[in-house]
Amino acid sequence: MTDDFYRRVNGVREPDPTLGKGRHKKPAQPEGAVVEPVPGAPSGPKHEQAKPEHHAKPKRQRVILADPRQATSTLRARVELEEQTSWGKLLIKDLVKIQLRTAALLALLVMVTLCSLPVLFYLIPSFGRVAVLGIPLSWLILGVAPFPFLFGIGLWYNRLAERHERDFVDMIEN
Repeated sequence: MTDDFYRRVNGVREPDPTLGKGRHKKPAQPEGAVVEPVPGAPSGPKHEQAKPEHHAKPKRQRVILADPRQATSTLRARVELEEQTSWGKLLIKDLVKIQLRTAALLALLVMVTLCSLPVLFYLIPSFGRVAVLGIPLSWLILGVAPFPFLFGIGLWYNRLAERHERDFVDMIEN
């Protein structure tokens, strides 16, 4: 048996035939409910002019939903970025260009520095023969020195990237 107890005509469910009938009946009162009669409103010309105190107009208050000093350009810029309009895309594209240029310049610095060391040892062989504690200086410079150098370049890039992002946010908010 199906849960659909409504009559169907050509696959369309018909409304309940008892719907709306018995509408004018008094609703059943739950047990223990007490219905108190409400006194009727007085009628006549002398009662029409007098207003009860509980119907007095409340004092008006001014409601402020937003700070009026806030610039609308901040909201506009954020909306432009969220909706990815042409102007918002241009702002993001500029930020990405600045970040990419910073990364490329620092990568170039790393490449030039690290690639110049073997060339330096090749051009000045006496510099490559110097030993510190029995270890050739060239091995120390090529095997140990790049790690702190790369760590420093990474920190420098991170600070520059954060500065670019702060400048971007400041530009949007102002």
